[in-house]
Amino acid sequence: MLLRIYADGSSIGNPGPAGVGVVVFDESGKILVTHSLSLPFATNNEAEYIAVIEALKLAQKFAPDEVILFVDSELVAQQLKGKYKVKSPKLQRLHEEVLSLARKFRRFSVTYIPRESNSLANKLAQEASSAASSLSL
Repeated sequence: MLLRIYADGSSIGNPGPAGVGVVVFDESGKILVTHSLSLPFATNNEAEYIAVIEALKLAQKFAPDEVILFVDSELVAQQLKGKYKVKSPKLQRLHEEVLSLARKFRRFSVTYIPRESNSLANKLAQEASSAASSLSL
């Protein structure tokens, strides 16, 4: 089984109230699940990584052979491919968690896409950030 997963993170204020959005598709293009999560406080890059972690945790429930992850953060995509170094200690911890989760799949790849191609996950992340923002007022 192949899963295509779109993940996005959002932060208002960077850092500030944040959110993540995840959309999981099966190989035929059918949406299996959507997920969003509000975060009380995170940078945009932290939210992007947390979105990927949430995505991989959701993927485990379907026991796929292959996961193709799509993100609109070039930084996260390049760091996960090993092309950029992860300098921030907090991002290093999140990066290690992603790699640990990714090893549970037979095949895993990450692809950078433009934000316009990630509209549903982006919308979910934006809504979750707004919800986190209204909670912190």
